Amino acid sequence: MPKNVETLPEQSPALCEQIRQTRSAARRLARMTGTERDGILLAAAERIEAREAEILAANQLDYEGIAGAVSAGAVPQALADRLRTKPAGIKEMASRVRDVARLPDPLANVIATTELDDGLTLYKMPCPLGVVAVIFESRPDVVPQVGSLAIKSGNGLVLKGGSEARHTNRVLASIWRDALFAHDPALAPAICLLEERAEVLAILAMDREIDLVVPRGSSDFVRFVFERSRIPVLGHGAGICHIYVDAAADLNMAGKIIVDAKVQYPAACNSVEKVLVHKNVAERFLPQLVRSLQEAGVEVRGCRQTKDCCRDLNITPATEEDWQTEYCDLKITIKTVANLHEAVEHIDRYGSRHTECIVTEEKQAAQFFMDEIDAASVFHNASTRFADGFRYGLGAELGISTSKLHARGPVGMEGLLTYKYKLRGSGQIVSDYAQGKRSFKHQRS
Repeated sequence: MPKNVETLPEQSPALCEQIRQTRSAARRLARMTGTERDGILLAAAERIEAREAEILAANQLDYEGIAGAVSAGAVPQALADRLRTKPAGIKEMASRVRDVARLPDPLANVIATTELDDGLTLYKMPCPLGVVAVIFESRPDVVPQVGSLAIKSGNGLVLKGGSEARHTNRVLASIWRDALFAHDPALAPAICLLEERAEVLAILAMDREIDLVVPRGSSDFVRFVFERSRIPVLGHGAGICHIYVDAAADLNMAGKIIVDAKVQYPAACNSVEKVLVHKNVAERFLPQLVRSLQEAGVEVRGCRQTKDCCRDLNITPATEEDWQTEYCDLKITIKTVANLHEAVEHIDRYGSRHTECIVTEEKQAAQFFMDEIDAASVFHNASTRFADGFRYGLGAELGISTSKLHARGPVGMEGLLTYKYKLRGSGQIVSDYAQGKRSFKHQRS
C-alpha cells in the first residue's frame, strides 16, 4: 500500500500531458514489428558513436561541476566515479544497445495456449507494461541501457536523472529522440527526460499514467521512492554483499576473487563489502589477503580474531555499524567465523539479499550455502561483480531487484513485460457449462 501519499503534490497539467504523449508513443512502438524496433536501436547505437565527442564534452562539464563538492566532502567520491565516462565507456554504451537489438523479439511468441473447448481457445500473450519511470543518480550509462530495453519491449520511458549528470543525460536522451523521430515523428515522445527535482514526487503519484518505477541510487534514495510511490517499485535498498571463505577453499582462488570483487569497481552495488573467513584457515589466509587489499588501496576493518591474525598489519576495529554499512568505496570489513552455519546466520542477519558468494572446494558446503542463502544471486567460486544484466546475457540491465515478486536479481527485458489473456470463442456461454450441457477440455499445447 502507498505510504505518505498525503505529501504528494497536485499534478502539473503540462507534465501529465507529456507523460500521456509518452504512453501514446509507447502504444505505437508495441504495434511495430520486432525488426522495426531493432532498426531504431541500431540507429541509436550509430548515433552514440558518432556523437562521442559531444557526450564526452558534456560529461566533462558535469564532472567539473561537482569536483569542488567532492573535494569538500559534500559529495561522495563514489558518485563522482559513477558519473565519469570515457571513450571506452561510449563504445560500451553502443555495444550494449546492439546486444539488446540481437535478442529475440520479446513480444513475438505466445507464452501458452489452452483449448478450453472446441472453438474456445485461451492464449497467454506477452505485452509491455506501458510506461516505466527510471529515477537515477549519477550514472549516465543508464540512459542507453534502459532506453534500449524499453524500445525493444515496446514500452514508453520516463527518465529522471540527477542534476549532477544533467548535461550528459541531455545529450544521450536527445540521441534516442532523434533515432525515434527519424523512424516516425510520432514515436519521439516515447522516451522523455525530466530534470526538475519537484517532478520526482509528481511522477510518483501518477499511478494512472506510469506502470512501474525503477529507482537507481543510494539506499536512502531508493527507500524514499519506496515510501512515497503510488506505483509498483522495482529496486534494491542496498548492496551489502558477502564472500564466505570456507575451510575447504582454494585460498589462492579466494584471494583473487575477493580483490576483484572489491577493487575492480568499488562504487558498484555488487562489489563485496564483507568477507567471512572460516577460523581453520584464518591464520594462513588473512595476512596475505589483508596485504593484497591494502596494496590495492583498500581500508581494512576487522573483528578481534581477524586483528589477532594480522598483528603486524593496520586493521581498524570493526563496529556494529560496519556490518550494516554499504561502503561503495575502497573499504572492506572482515570477520572470522566458527563454521559455515555461523556464516549463513551472519549473512541472514546483515545481508541485503543482493548477491552472496561462497568459496569452497567442498560440493556439499557449496550446495548448502546456495540453498540456504536468501538472496537474488548466490555464487560459488566467482566474484560478486558478475551480478550484472550484461554479464548474465540479458543485453542490458533495467536495474537490480531484491524483491521476490515480478522480477529478481539483475533485471533485463522480463522486468518490462507482463502478459494478457486473449480468449477466442465461437459463441460459447457459461450457462451451458454450469448446467452440464458442455464440459471443458483444458487441452494445453
